Amino acid sequence: MPDTGTSELVRMWIDGWVVSRGSSDPIDEPWGWTIDVGRPHHVARHVMPEPSEPAVREIVAATSAPGTWLKLFAEERAVLPWVGPGWRCDVPGFLMTCHLAPERVEAPAGYTLTRWTRGGVSRVLVRTGAGHFAARGQIARAGAHAVVDQVETAPEHRRKGLGALVMRALQSDAHEAGARTGLLVGTPEGRALYSALGWTTRSPMTSLWYAPADTAA
Repeated sequence: MPDTGTSELVRMWIDGWVVSRGSSDPIDEPWGWTIDVGRPHHVARHVMPEPSEPAVREIVAATSAPGTWLKLFAEERAVLPWVGPGWRCDVPGFLMTCHLAPERVEAPAGYTLTRWTRGGVSRVLVRTGAGHFAARGQIARAGAHAVVDQVETAPEHRRKGLGALVMRALQSDAHEAGARTGLLVGTPEGRALYSALGWTTRSPMTSLWYAPADTAA
């Protein structure tokens, strides 16, 4: 894809993510965006494509609601000193992009593949021949780009190519719907799979949530 700055890529990712999760429209902030998610352990999130110490400290000082998240597109070691007690660190993330194209999609022997689209979100489900859950994922289109979300494979079905199958199906469905750029935030484990499928890492992401000691349990 053309050279695009981190801030623009993060906004593209947000636009698809809110469709995927059914969250509120992003609210523009001087430092990025705020999104109301509305779940007990994920009330809202503040997304900062280029986090600065003063902005992070200001948000931290104003936060009292457990389940408030910070998504900071920077290395963990750089931003952790800016937050105080009660903030907990999730696994590292990586913002990644790829050029979408038609993909050959065929479930391996012993598995079935189901695909459907509703409300701008395409979903893929892989099951065993007996109907047991094996893998899943979804992709939300926002204009000419689409955001991959919630890809998972059951532990007993890993290392059988099902993650790659789900990704190819999602990428192909998004391309057929008119999207040309794919975005996602992957874990370190997922990053290896996505890289093998042609995805490019664009930025690290540190994910933090507020859980004071009296609410952490």
